[in-house]
Amino acid sequence: MDPELKALLDKQMQTFEDFKKANDAAQHEIKTLKSEDALTKAKVDRISAALDKIDADLKEWAAKSSEIEKQMGRLRIGGNGGPALDSEVKAAADMSLLTGAQMAVDDYRSYKAAFDGSMRRGHRLGPDEVKALSVGSDPDGGYLVPADVSGRMITRIYETSAMRQLASVATIGTDRLEGPVDRGEADYGWVGETQPRTVTGTSTIGMWGIPVHEMWAFPETTQKLLDDAQFDVEGWLISKVTDKLTRAENTAFFVGNGTLKPRGILDYPRATTADDTRADGIFQYFASGTNGSLGAATAASDKLIDLVYSIKAPYRTKATFAMSRGLVGTVRKIKDGQGNYAWQPSLQALQAGTLLGYPIAEAEDMPALASNGPVIGFGDFSAAYQIVDRVGIRLLRDNLTHKGFVGFYVTRRVGGGALDFEAVKYLQASAS
Repeated sequence: MDPELKALLDKQMQTFEDFKKANDAAQHEIKTLKSEDALTKAKVDRISAALDKIDADLKEWAAKSSEIEKQMGRLRIGGNGGPALDSEVKAAADMSLLTGAQMAVDDYRSYKAAFDGSMRRGHRLGPDEVKALSVGSDPDGGYLVPADVSGRMITRIYETSAMRQLASVATIGTDRLEGPVDRGEADYGWVGETQPRTVTGTSTIGMWGIPVHEMWAFPETTQKLLDDAQFDVEGWLISKVTDKLTRAENTAFFVGNGTLKPRGILDYPRATTADDTRADGIFQYFASGTNGSLGAATAASDKLIDLVYSIKAPYRTKATFAMSRGLVGTVRKIKDGQGNYAWQPSLQALQAGTLLGYPIAEAEDMPALASNGPVIGFGDFSAAYQIVDRVGIRLLRDNLTHKGFVGFYVTRRVGGGALDFEAVKYLQASAS
């Protein structure tokens, strides 16, 4: 295991133990003194924030590791289309051509290890690492790294909901995806050997359909800036646009109203009625019993257990909790009647821990507690929701309409809709 990852996971486990002790003390104060000491509450909140920070560091580590693999691939020293690690002789020859100096296999191995380690950890280089990296330096002493590694633009990070990781995704060649719906059952009966038989009822089949909608953007910049800038302005601009479109479609997958955009999974009606008697096209929800709150810790644990086991077993095999990042800090405090915490740290860097043994997906488009809405979703989102892609992102570069300027007309065609209304259910922060 990477030393930095191991340190983060160890820190997460230790911090969670500190959190449990502090939260247990706070719960004891509430139970015995009927109030919570302000200092104790501040300590719990501080440790909870530290857990959030560790979660963010784990995600940053995962993203950085992914980027390093890409960069190493571009350097042709393994991974992502580069040669396998047993092709070190060829890789060393490639590096020799790039640097203009002969590089032995042992030198290449040392350089690769030092470059990978320094990029991953970002610490001050030690003498051995500097020495190892010098075999990949140019006459001016600069390390042999791609231009897009040597500098970066600082950008604001926007939170979004990774619905594409949860739902089913299909690419089609028309403007609509359709399929059959069979929600009914066939009739039957018991009969004696010589008794007459009559025609029994049969299930009726309907059709569902998900239309494709179009989203667009048309940013513009000057030709001079494109010519003179010391970084890839065009690539940066397109990246910003595609990121915005991605966040916009993720929001639509949750709360879109279906008018010129996908219909979000939260836009469908909800009822407390169970599966056997609930009409099709309606999701089931459980009320927390208190507006804007999940209720007391033990009561909230019971509600979550009810939520989990209201889902049929085939759906639970792929089930995930979905909630906003802010709510993760709240569910960390939930304990069952035996004092066991429902939330536990996860060994997977991109997860926000587990709840009752199921992974948590952070979805910033899920409602906040104060909304009295469906704050926690649980179930198999891949069965419940279908995303439809007509084509990928299309780009039209226009340098003629506005002389001296270059416009980038970006379009994307996408749709989405719910299909299976038994696969996902909600815990709603409401009295009823």
